[in-house]
Amino acid sequence: MKIAIVCYPTYGGSGVVATELGLELARRGHEIHFITYRQPVRLALLNPNLHYHEVHVPEYPLFHYQPYELALSSKLVDMVKLHGIELLHVHYAIPHAYAGYMAKKMLKEQGIKIPMVTTLHGTDITLVGNHPFYKPAVSFSINHSDVVTSVSQDLKDETYRLFDIKREIFVVPNFIEVNKDKLAGLPCKRSQMAGDNQKIITHISNFREVKRIPDVVKIFNEIQKHIPSKLLMVGDGPEREPAEKLCEELGIMDKVIFFGNSNEVNEILCFSDLFLLPSQTESFGLAALEAMATGVPVISTNSGGLPEVNREGFSGYLGNVGDVQYMAQKAVEILKDDETLATFKQNALKVAQEFDIQKIMPMYENIYRRALKQQLVHP
Repeated sequence: MKIAIVCYPTYGGSGVVATELGLELARRGHEIHFITYRQPVRLALLNPNLHYHEVHVPEYPLFHYQPYELALSSKLVDMVKLHGIELLHVHYAIPHAYAGYMAKKMLKEQGIKIPMVTTLHGTDITLVGNHPFYKPAVSFSINHSDVVTSVSQDLKDETYRLFDIKREIFVVPNFIEVNKDKLAGLPCKRSQMAGDNQKIITHISNFREVKRIPDVVKIFNEIQKHIPSKLLMVGDGPEREPAEKLCEELGIMDKVIFFGNSNEVNEILCFSDLFLLPSQTESFGLAALEAMATGVPVISTNSGGLPEVNREGFSGYLGNVGDVQYMAQKAVEILKDDETLATFKQNALKVAQEFDIQKIMPMYENIYRRALKQQLVHP
């Protein structure tokens, strides 16, 4: 199949998932065209089946905000005609599904019919999409997609609750590449981060308010009172500076390392003992899954799609949002002896293997075939 993938080319979960999806589809022999305003951060164009087309938004003094959706829909039309693309897969309802729909309409007038698959990732529904300014456009875009998927059952339920959706939504979970041989070959520089008697606790995010960064620090503060440990904070965003100040106030700055954004996430996770994700909500919890794929148990909230990823008492524990004491208590239970920790590490890896990319990819290929078939039945 010749597939165009439209996504945000950033560090965020939806961009990572879309990029990894395209890479694996290309390995399977499909011709993949990424169409976005910048090359995705994880995209390496080393496969002849992979192509990247940049969307240029010309600056024009008349526009206070440059019309990206117009530029994107026009680019989609041009690329479909030039490369014979058979299917559009857009990630995020706004603005991508909206632009995709406009491209479909323009192409139809030129005698070209092409189906569109829309994948919902989270904030396009729960945050941006639910804003009164965008809600009608989101409902329209979803209802006029040929096939719609969501990354978790919870997100599917939320979409039906928040919007007037008249079509079926299929759950296709996020995925991870579980490669034991690759992990075994990673250089593990644990001694540079912590002493032999210290446990390493990690948090990775975009440091937004929804991630509840102060709770990460507070949970760690309680843990380190019982277990000698270090906290590794990976990522950057508006909550980083307040978190650093909180560490100073609590007198634990010498036990916390702030890395900022890093391309060495796997290397950091390889020597981590526990992952903290006390988010207000997560549509899926990709960061938790990435940790589990390296054999790191997770302490998370029970919000959103997290219970679909993190298994209570098996791969980790889940607490109510804001319940710092409970999450710290459960973290100590996991870390208190090596045998318990080893069991949770093995279990975390077992759960991650259920989401291996090789198991999820056929689900997407079936979705594509379904969309193409629907296009033939309902032109």
